Amino acid sequence: MIVGAGIVGIACAHYLAESGYAVTVIDQDRIGGGCSHGNTGHICGSHVLPLNEPGSLRAALLSLVNPRAPFRVKPQWRPRLFRWFWEFARRCDHRHALSAGRAMKSILDASICEYEALFQARGLEAGWQPLGLLYVLRTRRGMERFAAQDAMLRGTFGVGATRIEGSELVEFDPALRPGLAGGFLYEGDAFLRPEALTTNWARCLKERGVDFVEGRRLQRVETAKGRIARLLVDAGEETADHYVFALGAWSTELAADLDCPIPVEPGKGYSITTTRPRNCPRHALLFAEHRVAATPFEDGFRLGSMMEFAGFDASTHPRRIRQLVESAKHYLHEPTGDRVLETWSGWRPMTWDSLPAIGRVPGLANAVLATGHHMLGMTLAPATGRLVAEIIGERSTHIDPAPFSPARFL
Repeated sequence: MIVGAGIVGIACAHYLAESGYAVTVIDQDRIGGGCSHGNTGHICGSHVLPLNEPGSLRAALLSLVNPRAPFRVKPQWRPRLFRWFWEFARRCDHRHALSAGRAMKSILDASICEYEALFQARGLEAGWQPLGLLYVLRTRRGMERFAAQDAMLRGTFGVGATRIEGSELVEFDPALRPGLAGGFLYEGDAFLRPEALTTNWARCLKERGVDFVEGRRLQRVETAKGRIARLLVDAGEETADHYVFALGAWSTELAADLDCPIPVEPGKGYSITTTRPRNCPRHALLFAEHRVAATPFEDGFRLGSMMEFAGFDASTHPRRIRQLVESAKHYLHEPTGDRVLETWSGWRPMTWDSLPAIGRVPGLANAVLATGHHMLGMTLAPATGRLVAEIIGERSTHIDPAPFSPARFL
């Protein structure tokens, strides 16, 4: 029984079904909803460094008085959020960045390999484009700072980019405006259409016997003798031999029932999807100085970004959508297409150490947690699903699971 039908829950269903389990997936909403729907679809094997860095703490404090900050903490009285930021701040140093980066590198590399195998063997239709991810810098100062980061990534983790000077950018991608300082292309990255992946992957799993049940909200988890006995849902109860909880930002609501801390905060992101601009980018782009991402699809174009810690605020603020478009104007001849297809916001599941929580729930022999993937749920889903299946099957794991264990929060 998997609770949560986002990309992580779908990936868990795939690998468990491959291992011979009969799998049911339930979700309070619909398959592929939440952050699996409106993200920019970047598959970022290069995204090794954690969110925890000294500059992030300063940015969070300044954002309290700047509602336009791309990384923003909304003033609010929530002791749980204060604890989260205290633990986050404790890890904003070079030592943690290296430790978390090593763990992230292992699961990122594994996930890229799994994606390549999935698209070759399964023929999933998801608009998969292994063309790399181009970080575009507007200023010389931005180029210098990014060059230093790229040198550190190359030297420490073996992840390096191809540098493209400003004079060469327009030839590389004519959608970019002239006069930009330059860019860095991480050639091992890729992009896809998130909605296509979740829809088609779930369809393939249904054909193989996986049962998906939408609109089934989890009310309570009942335990007995160190195991989950049953799930109480709004339409009755569900029982299984093993339970996987892939609830994304909602995972923290399980903490009391599972008797395990799950320090996941909702980090709100936004996107706008339009028709393709006449001069549409060829590549996935990330405008680092404005923290805005752009992705061309076969049938559309998407801008996405922002990180708001505002609790479960479900509103999609028009000013944030305008901010995405205004930021993209600095880099693109045409920041959007003629017609808006969708504006969206959703909650990313943020842990205080920037690592996902994947592993057995302490004290419950038949419960596994798979959450806390930050902005990388789409990227990390395949390796997460494979790791969950290995843990449940008590097999050797393809990566070291220790850095991701939920027991680290005790």
